[in-house]
Amino acid sequence: MRQGKEFGSFSKNFWTAIAMEFFERGSYYGVMSVLSVYLVMATSEGGLGFSKESVGVIKSVITPLLYILPIVSGALADRFGYRKSLFFAFALMSLGYLFTSFSTSYSTVFLSLLLMAVGAGIFKPIISGTIARTTDESNSSLGFGIYYWSINLGAFLFPLILVPFLKSLGWNYIFIMASVGTGWLLLLNLLIYKEPPRMENQKKLIQVFKDMLLVLKDYKFILTIVIYSGFWVMYFQMFDSVLWFLKEQIDMTPVNQSVNSFLGLFIQNPNWQFDAEHVTVINAGTIILLQLVVSAVVKDFKPLPTMISGIFLGTIGLGILAFSSYAWAFIAGLVIFSLGEMTAHPKFISYIGLIAPDDKKALYLGYSFLYGVIGSFIGSVLGAFSYVRLITNLNRPDLFWLMFCGIGLLTIMGLLLFNRFVLKHA
Repeated sequence: MRQGKEFGSFSKNFWTAIAMEFFERGSYYGVMSVLSVYLVMATSEGGLGFSKESVGVIKSVITPLLYILPIVSGALADRFGYRKSLFFAFALMSLGYLFTSFSTSYSTVFLSLLLMAVGAGIFKPIISGTIARTTDESNSSLGFGIYYWSINLGAFLFPLILVPFLKSLGWNYIFIMASVGTGWLLLLNLLIYKEPPRMENQKKLIQVFKDMLLVLKDYKFILTIVIYSGFWVMYFQMFDSVLWFLKEQIDMTPVNQSVNSFLGLFIQNPNWQFDAEHVTVINAGTIILLQLVVSAVVKDFKPLPTMISGIFLGTIGLGILAFSSYAWAFIAGLVIFSLGEMTAHPKFISYIGLIAPDDKKALYLGYSFLYGVIGSFIGSVLGAFSYVRLITNLNRPDLFWLMFCGIGLLTIMGLLLFNRFVLKHA
């Protein structure tokens, strides 16, 4: 009954922001679930025929932008207003996806995706800021829970339902879908979204850069981010090398047969096929189903051992890919990796809170996402170049995945050594 009252306590602006987040993230993950496959697929099959290395370069630029731009864009939105910033963000994203839909050269695809990434980087802090300003102590926890759930719901439904259908019509329709999915939010912003109350102490842009220098000078914090980013080097393989590996190395017939046997109970002659987009579906679906369970299990555990357990689970997940190309083993690897992600990452935020100075905890938490900048930059390039050399050229997928398992083990070792020799003696 109490939770029902909490749901009723949210304003129209809160639910508008949630809708924006759902469609923006759904559009983004819908595209990202197949982008790396589309870019390297032969032109005769409907792709663009780029090399894997060149795709790694694209991803190493656009993905870090999504993590680093919010530092500046959040302060600019506070100054110029959320609604104005949202108009700009949605326009850039929609145009970026639209241009990608009919771009065929490497440079135009790169620039189009760059346009999308800038828009997404501007958008990201505005929605979380809206949630913060439209909730209070009584409903903030539930509000942010709904916010994070909407992200994963978009990442689950769009690749599951829309991408397979649109792909059957033509790959460019996936990007048109994303253009429409973000473009219509201009109307939502114009007609329904209201500018939330301004904070009394708005952070000026010069202060943002001063804070950045302050944080970057703290070697303990930076060392933590660098070590933890090893896990995210592994994570970003889910949008590149895992997709290529699926398409080139895994026969998903056993999974297809099982799913179609189940669907046959409800419809005649089902012909469901597991494809690249379903990797994202499994990751998001696992989080939707199990995040609350995992969080309840580990809620009283200390951050560092829990982080290490999560990273170890992720390492096992990728390790399975090194030793088996069986379809169900592939699925198990994805699920175990997702369990590792949802175990490690929430506790990482707690860990940052522990190592941050008492008077600067909020500041440090704000910059803790730099793990994504490092992880996506290294992961995209390392994954693409190593894939070609170890899997394409040498046909040694075991060495490729064991390399990433080694990164996972080094990350665990680094955290243990950091905790033992840096924190204890600081």
